[in-house]
Amino acid sequence: MESFVFGRSALGMGIPAFRFGKGGPEVLILGGVHGNEVEGTAAAYALLEKFNVKFDYKIKMTLVPAFNIDGVIKQTRLNGNGVDLNRNLPTKDWNPKAFDPKYPPGPSPSSESENKSLVKFLNETNPKFILTLHSWNPLINVNGDCLPEAKVLSRITGYEIKEEIGYPTPGCLGTYAGLERNWPTLTYEIERGLVLDEVLAIHVPAILESLRVTEKERA
Repeated sequence: MESFVFGRSALGMGIPAFRFGKGGPEVLILGGVHGNEVEGTAAAYALLEKFNVKFDYKIKMTLVPAFNIDGVIKQTRLNGNGVDLNRNLPTKDWNPKAFDPKYPPGPSPSSESENKSLVKFLNETNPKFILTLHSWNPLINVNGDCLPEAKVLSRITGYEIKEEIGYPTPGCLGTYAGLERNWPTLTYEIERGLVLDEVLAIHVPAILESLRVTEKERA
């Protein structure tokens, strides 16, 4: 395992990242994009703990458990500048007007330091699969060709697979990476309010099993 600083937050904090594996397809896992979605962040840190004990996948994986570290610390959806990082990416549909006041997109596309680091990383690594861990209504949102992993998650959890989340999301990662750049992106919406024991007992093993598909399907 190699640890490094993925980038800097709006408030100047280093964003911790962890690298596992030396061969196989490039994979990125993001947790804590929205700092108040504790279920996704908890799953990401649980993965880190398991991978520190054993990592036997044939993939090159980068894990960023608290991408919006300012928000994770403050337990807020937004980053330190009050911007929704999942509405701030430079997509073709980015809009300076928020669809809802809860989702402020920032002053310009990729204005936030966190997303500048993410865009740079994606362009440098050209990932074969991106998994981003959120919490909301139970849902597996696929953007691009990530049905193999989605089907595993759905089989284990009973969550529905959808290509549309149900409302406009301009500037989101799924559009930027999965639809516009052909980097398959799966947004895993763990049930909001689920007790931590169930996150660890159900969703972490589901993710681990889905990555077995990744190493085979994307080699």
